[in-house]
Amino acid sequence: METDGTYESRDTKGGAVPRPTAPPTDGRSGATPPPHLPPGRAQRPTEGGPPGAPPRPSTPPRQPPAPAPPAPVPPASATPPAVAWIDAPRPEAAPGTWRFRHVPPPPPKEARKLAPVTVAGLLIPLLLGLLIWSAWRRGAVPYQWIPLATFTPGDWWYSGTTSPRDWRGAEAHVVYDGVFFALLVYAIARLGAWSDLARHLLADRRPTARAALTAGAALIVLTFVWPDAFPGIGWEPLPLVAPLLSLVVLLGGGYDVLASPALVYALYALITAAVLWPFARLGGWGELLRARLGARRAATAGGTVPPLDPAAPPPLSQWPELRAAGQGAAADLLTAELRAGRMNDVDCARIRRALEPGRTHQGGPAALADAVLSRGAATGAHPSGDRDLPGRTAVHDLLVGQVRIGRCVAEPRNPAAYRGVGLALEPAALATSLLVVGPSGAGKTARLSAPVVESLALQALTGACAVVAVGTADAPLGPDAAYDVVVHPGDPASPYDLDPYAGLTDPDEAAELLAEGLVGDVENLDTRRAATVLAQLIGPYRAVHGRFPPVPVLRELLEAGPDTLAALLDRLPVDAAVMRRELEARIRQAGTAADAGPVLADRLSLLDRPAFAEFFGADGSGVRPFSLKSVVHHPLRVRIKLPESGHEEASRLLARLVLAQFLSAARTGTKRAHFVSLVLDDATGALTRGTVRSLQRLRPHNAGVVLGLRTLGEVPEALHGPLLGAVGCRVALAGISTWDGRGFAETWGKEWVETTEVAHHTVFAHQPMTRFIHYLRKKATGQAVTTDAVTTRKVERERWSASELAHSVPPGHAVVSLTTAQGTHTPPVLVDLRG
Repeated sequence: METDGTYESRDTKGGAVPRPTAPPTDGRSGATPPPHLPPGRAQRPTEGGPPGAPPRPSTPPRQPPAPAPPAPVPPASATPPAVAWIDAPRPEAAPGTWRFRHVPPPPPKEARKLAPVTVAGLLIPLLLGLLIWSAWRRGAVPYQWIPLATFTPGDWWYSGTTSPRDWRGAEAHVVYDGVFFALLVYAIARLGAWSDLARHLLADRRPTARAALTAGAALIVLTFVWPDAFPGIGWEPLPLVAPLLSLVVLLGGGYDVLASPALVYALYALITAAVLWPFARLGGWGELLRARLGARRAATAGGTVPPLDPAAPPPLSQWPELRAAGQGAAADLLTAELRAGRMNDVDCARIRRALEPGRTHQGGPAALADAVLSRGAATGAHPSGDRDLPGRTAVHDLLVGQVRIGRCVAEPRNPAAYRGVGLALEPAALATSLLVVGPSGAGKTARLSAPVVESLALQALTGACAVVAVGTADAPLGPDAAYDVVVHPGDPASPYDLDPYAGLTDPDEAAELLAEGLVGDVENLDTRRAATVLAQLIGPYRAVHGRFPPVPVLRELLEAGPDTLAALLDRLPVDAAVMRRELEARIRQAGTAADAGPVLADRLSLLDRPAFAEFFGADGSGVRPFSLKSVVHHPLRVRIKLPESGHEEASRLLARLVLAQFLSAARTGTKRAHFVSLVLDDATGALTRGTVRSLQRLRPHNAGVVLGLRTLGEVPEALHGPLLGAVGCRVALAGISTWDGRGFAETWGKEWVETTEVAHHTVFAHQPMTRFIHYLRKKATGQAVTTDAVTTRKVERERWSASELAHSVPPGHAVVSLTTAQGTHTPPVLVDLRG
């Protein structure tokens, strides 16, 4: 069931996100110098710079457009879209909830059915009350007149009777009947639970409908109280008005008291108010009237904006943090830029991030204000100068770092807090890593990986994130212009190379990462043993040549015999005793049955191909290729395009190598200001025991990984459980197999549910008359006489079974569970990724 935008923003196409009309044209659009990046190949014509210069993008730099005329300032009465967006409410909500204009859904309405006992309890007292009142009117109630004779003077009656002598006895009879009628009605209402019935009938009604129904009921009751006031009604009025008037006559000593119109009309008003009071309470007339009067006062106020509540926080569009620091001029400038449409959501998020405690400029708010006064909306822009992406395909809310991926389905299996609301991903959840499993065509890339990459790239422009997107060249992860660094091994036009040694200088650490990439998927070769062999070679080679060996040279060393290695040993310095010992150990192992060198050389041959002749340091220029260590220090947007047709094994090896390098680099340091993420669109063959163990270690380091798999079968079976346990966010797309569903079902566990079992037992009669009645009932209904035995108990059931995941998830949907870095988690919810 759709909610039609009731519980969230109605903007589902990104229209509520402000976009800049044009960059500022007053000299404030200059970009800050880029941070230091690893230099690329100086001799390539695509770079066009001298040796050692920072590499340039593969595409020409985007020049700012021609100066545009200033955007017209909207009238004061209209609210610009950018202002409405930044001032929109974003209440705290459960993890994964799309917070932009989020309104918590109402609690689920339980289907209530009036019990037959309640209906009988209403009718029986009513029938008894009618019989009693009829007997009272005839004087057939035993001892009916004793209370009247007891509490009234004796001279009002004839001796020994309650027959009235004069008008006082007659009026006392009327009052007596009215008191008894009032007590009888009260008893019937209490015994019949009239108030419970009324609340049951009005519980699910809207306020206007509730008020209308109670008003109609009150009008019907008034026809019995004042029948003469309604034309065409001739029945006798209820004993309410006459007893009250008789009581006034008795208290006033005669009928002269009724000659005062003010007293009579006051009595009539009191009676009418007493009749209407219970209906007004049930119908909520007071609340509805106050709401209508408030709306009318607001409408008659001339359309002016009501004054702000002094206790309410100021809107974000007024930049209250700058004003609180005494920088009103900078706040006014940003407000003007925002209202003129020269700021977009990236600018707002970037400047607001700079205002957070501990992230302000070195000179404090004053330095930030000076930068705002000189550069306006371009203050603190990304080193690339970009203030937006070339295009967007998803809906983002950069103020809280969320990207919307779908809408939770309003069905009983979803928790009540998530039914009908939007579902979003943010760094707080991605910091626990995300695993997406689904067959081809289920939306793994287009509906999850691509929106996440786009969101992280936008957040990188605000300085809050660094992203590395890994996939094939045709993967829809955005154009090259949306990235700062594009690495495409096998493409001669690629301005960047991939460093197989991750920019490290320690031979042991570099050998460990390289071994993880080379033989991480080889079951009969331990990665520690392979790392030892590699370290025995790259360490001595670096001691001789001052750099690690390129891929072709390393392959030759792994295949070399003792004579070739002895030549390298002779070139080692005399004081390099440790390296000589390492190489001598390698010489002794070369050519033996336990030698891992040939296996490593065979794996390395996948990268020593003509297509990669100019990559992986093969040119011997000594220029360091791009290293993933850069994303740890700078909010970079990196795209790594894996080789495609004919090089599938090389692609898997590179993906495994990139994942190992990222996990190693991301775990360095714990006080990093920006979030670091790796999106591996296809993680087939990339996950090993070592990388799975390292996934959980990312949480305290403000980093996370997004992994995409077509099936869990692409991972060794021994790693299914550890992988599902290592990631905090899991997505099971429509179309997965029951084998994959079993892993998710076991990970999500079970929950206690209340079940009701109804057993029908045949009733056996022993008396002849009872058997005859049962026989007639069976002939009439065609069913035997039975009695129901209802048993209610709590049992443990899987939240989502393997069969439900495989067969009950509709196309375009997914079952998603999220966990934040703080440990807050959500149960699995069914999400429509198309909503």
